[in-house]
Amino acid sequence: MSQAIGQAPFGKSFDSYPPYYGSDLQLTYANNQSKFTFWSPNAEEVYLHLYNEGEGGIPYQTLKMVRNNPSEPWHITVGGDLKGRFYTFQIKYQGKLLNETQGAWANAVGINGNRAAVVDLKSTNPTGWSSDKRPPLKSPNDIILYELVHRDMTMSPTSGIKHKGKFLAWTEKGSKNGQGQSTGIDHIKELGVTHVHLLPSFDHASIDEKKLDENKYNWGYDPKNFNAPEGSFSINPADPSARIKEFKQMVQSFHKNGIRVIMDVVYNHTSSAAGSAFNLSVPEYFYRHNPDGSYSNASGCGNETASERTMVRQYIVESVKYWATEYHIDGFRFDLMAVHDVETMNAVTKALHEIDPSIFVYGEGWSAGDSPLPLAKRATKANALLLNDVAVFSDDIRDGIKGHFAKETEKGFATGAPNMEESVKFGIVASTQHPQVDYSKVNYSKAPYAKKPSQTISYVSCHDDLCLVDKLRASNPGASENDLIKYNKLAQTIVLTSQGIPFIFCGEEIFRDKKGVHNSFQSPDSINSINWNNKAKYNELFKYYQGLINLRKKHPAFRIPTTEGIQKHLKFIDAPAGVVAYQLSGNANGDSWKDIVAVFNGNTKAAKVSIPAGKWIAIIKDGKINEKGISPQNGGVVEIPASSALLLKR
Repeated sequence: MSQAIGQAPFGKSFDSYPPYYGSDLQLTYANNQSKFTFWSPNAEEVYLHLYNEGEGGIPYQTLKMVRNNPSEPWHITVGGDLKGRFYTFQIKYQGKLLNETQGAWANAVGINGNRAAVVDLKSTNPTGWSSDKRPPLKSPNDIILYELVHRDMTMSPTSGIKHKGKFLAWTEKGSKNGQGQSTGIDHIKELGVTHVHLLPSFDHASIDEKKLDENKYNWGYDPKNFNAPEGSFSINPADPSARIKEFKQMVQSFHKNGIRVIMDVVYNHTSSAAGSAFNLSVPEYFYRHNPDGSYSNASGCGNETASERTMVRQYIVESVKYWATEYHIDGFRFDLMAVHDVETMNAVTKALHEIDPSIFVYGEGWSAGDSPLPLAKRATKANALLLNDVAVFSDDIRDGIKGHFAKETEKGFATGAPNMEESVKFGIVASTQHPQVDYSKVNYSKAPYAKKPSQTISYVSCHDDLCLVDKLRASNPGASENDLIKYNKLAQTIVLTSQGIPFIFCGEEIFRDKKGVHNSFQSPDSINSINWNNKAKYNELFKYYQGLINLRKKHPAFRIPTTEGIQKHLKFIDAPAGVVAYQLSGNANGDSWKDIVAVFNGNTKAAKVSIPAGKWIAIIKDGKINEKGISPQNGGVVEIPASSALLLKR
């Protein structure tokens, strides 16, 4: 019996599919036998094919899998040591054999990810892996995120890195640019961030791992195997164990350097639907559909997964748990998180916090299109109040500071645009409730959406759209480089002194650009790679970023953990148009400084503000920063130079 796309077979609902919560799906390996377990309730028959090769050739053995009753998964046990072999599953569905699949739960794959591999995971652990520990983290409010793109950071000849574009690049100590300055992991440690956010590092479909000499570039938002590392980042993509071990070596290296690792995860869609491991395992179950049976497309990539279904939710939860335990990952950034439902995201944080309460979860609180999932159930920014310990990106502060992400010539607060003060204030209080914010004047959100400040990610740019330098250039034609640097500093000063979680895109601390390309996911390395000689040319800017990070880490007043704490200690100061000013008072959050005043002048001319009377010390002034103090400053009316920040303490 046939049925329309998007329907379960034989007139049944997908809800009738019996779930399976066992931990043995796909493969359980031992050196004397391997047990294969496959969830496919609507399959009529299932076959296991065993191969000697990761691709090509024919199976050396094909076995028919069995199940005791329709409520159980299919299974078979094969004797002997299969380590080093490869395998696929193949189902008979509606009387036809579908194409072979590596299986959705595959955690080791051959080249290009079309066959699963039999691997002894214990043998992939690097020396000392059992003693690897997450670097200390007292509070999520202490997090400073650094978004890292493997190739961007390491491909340039100026990086001094041997394993360019590879996981192992992050194990290299002592790499230098042409002027002898640190690059790679030493640079990140020197900068002082607490977490790196890795762009998709699971196995994705866009790069042909047999043709790495072609140097194809892609961000990796086209998932193929969610539970296996990407082969193009390995020095030997044909060896299924190599990519696993190298990924672990990378995590271990970051941990040894006091840096936690966030993984960018893209469970909202697959690179294609028709030939995906999901559809070749359980046809149509993993996807949402339109009323006419076609695939719905909230991801903007041709399909979207149905996280509200029991086994899709179970899949996502088990997948993040696997990365957190097998690879010691410290957090997850969910791409297009609003494609998922609130219940799934809360299940994710619950499961992860049972492993370690300090694992951090955040995501994009939007989708790329509409969805059949009811709006009230989506994990959107507006529904963040329903999310438990899940943070969302603040596009309010992002576009408030620099201008609309898609309108390249539009200015923001930091470049003199009017009427952006409330959007900036909204970001400063991390999207929480504050009596001095006029929510009717915030650019996007007309109400607070964060229960607590750690639910807000503050940023001005990321891998998407124009990076900060390109946006500043495009929206300020004719501006001098000195002016662009002033705008850059002001923008990041607001981000790094705001409540919530700050986020920096890699290379912006050394004035990286992408030659004006909006979305460079398929652009060559010549567009994307960071010129590390910029670190010498823009060393003063690097030291300014470093100083901002040091300031934030040393002063808990910028890291207040509760909405009530922000309301108590942070008060905005009356200021003229184009200026935002506030005071943190009463040794906020146990800070050693009794009072802090911050003033941001977004105008392209000097402005005057009246600050509380008394003796102050300037910490940030006219593009300079020194946590120990720059100069004394008397209270009263103070003049702030154009496009700059002033931060005072006493």
